[in-house]
Amino acid sequence: MDYSLSSRAASLAPSLTLAISAKAKELRAKGEDVIGFGAGEPDFDTPQHIKDAAAQALADGFTKYTPSSGTPELRQAVADKFQRDYGVEYEPSQIIVNCGGKHSCFNVIYATCEAGDEVII
Repeated sequence: MDYSLSSRAASLAPSLTLAISAKAKELRAKGEDVIGFGAGEPDFDTPQHIKDAAAQALADGFTKYTPSSGTPELRQAVADKFQRDYGVEYEPSQIIVNCGGKHSCFNVIYATCEAGDEVII
């Protein structure tokens, strides 16, 4: 049997995010000081308290899907952090947690823009 990609899949362009990351890496290799705005990969290890919390969550069986907007506890923790660090108050209901920067940008644009609107980012 002959397997091939659908025409839709075959027409996909390479990831611009990965291309930006590759260009930043290339420039760094040439000695350039670059702030990367490509793939959201941290250039530092995960802090120990986060590793510990993740291990505890696994041990406690916290392995199921959560609400896409974030758990109530997480949203409260974000509200508390903004109050503590920046002096601004938000209700947890005003906070939505997303899976990354692109997803957050998509959600904002999808919720506020109409087809044909021009947006500068």
